[in-house]
Amino acid sequence: MKIVDVCAFYSPRGGGVRTYVEQKLRIGPQLGHEIVIVAPGDEDAVVERGPGARIVFIRSPRFPLDRKYWYFNEAERLHAVLDAEAPDFVEATSPWRSASLVAEWPGAAPRSLVMHADPLSAYAYRWFGPIFSRETIDRQFSMYWEHLRNNSRRFNHVVCANGDLSRRLREGGVANTVTIPMGVEPGCFSPSLRDPALRARLLDACELAESATLLLAIGRLAPEKRWPMVVDAVNAASREMPIGLVMLGEGREQRTILRHIAGNPHIRLLAPERDRRVFARILASADALLHGCEAETFCMVAAEARASGIPVIVPDAGGAVDHAQGGAGRTYAACDPAAAANAVLDVAVTRPRPQAGARTMNEHFEDLFAAYAATTATSRQAA
Repeated sequence: MKIVDVCAFYSPRGGGVRTYVEQKLRIGPQLGHEIVIVAPGDEDAVVERGPGARIVFIRSPRFPLDRKYWYFNEAERLHAVLDAEAPDFVEATSPWRSASLVAEWPGAAPRSLVMHADPLSAYAYRWFGPIFSRETIDRQFSMYWEHLRNNSRRFNHVVCANGDLSRRLREGGVANTVTIPMGVEPGCFSPSLRDPALRARLLDACELAESATLLLAIGRLAPEKRWPMVVDAVNAASREMPIGLVMLGEGREQRTILRHIAGNPHIRLLAPERDRRVFARILASADALLHGCEAETFCMVAAEARASGIPVIVPDAGGAVDHAQGGAGRTYAACDPAAAANAVLDVAVTRPRPQAGARTMNEHFEDLFAAYAATTATSRQAA
């Protein structure tokens, strides 16, 4: 098949969507499919990524709330690209306006909406949850729910990476919802990459001895990731025992987070590690991953931590919770720094080493493309 992914939130500067896209461009052709990513950017351009894989950029404005991203602003230009590509299957990978643009494209190809974002959890529930119930918030955001419901009827699939999001969407009347979990990059993450010398250097950067506990926190520096809460949890747990936290990330909240760290020498905020091999060694060398976001659709970094043989400490809501199952980590009450601190202490004392083994992105794409192929065959028979 020729699969075109209309990817509104692809950024060459990183992020979970970029990681997903890079693996799709590599794995899709291996499975016999042609993959075309259509993304907004500063200029019109085509970037070849090898046989059967390329990115088509459409000149678009920068997203005002995060200049690392762009947004599609001209339906005609996007539809013209889709017409020219003549795909067998089309994906929209953002639930916002680009989903409507893909749904409105008059082409005959079947299509899916891939939920790379959970906006209600990331924004509405986070903003208003301390005051109102979710039922009340959902009623106030009925326009968004209606947007999802209307679009879902024009897509063959609404793909979610975790069962909790699928359940909430189905209960909200979103049609054609399916769960196809993601996975980790095959052959990249392993407990065998654990490096005691690297661990010692990271703890030394936190001005701590090797006997201390080394935590990692990884991701975009954005409000929904709740990094101040993560810092508060580590500060509280550190009153009981020596704990170092190394944070890897960049984003618009950097100054806010640095102010919250307030010069604590045991917490270090570093730039993301772009070299995947080095990143895998860092992950395997830590004692645990600490995550704060309850709005993840999958939480790739938690899956990578589990594949690296280290426990995860994650909120009890959203996609991250799946990676703590089966003794692979600890959960805590979402948004509660005291609960997170207790979970950190539990892991620091018990030092669990979960068995490695995780679903891979090969398996994810095999399942995803098999669903697309079945839908395409049914559509052709109907035609």
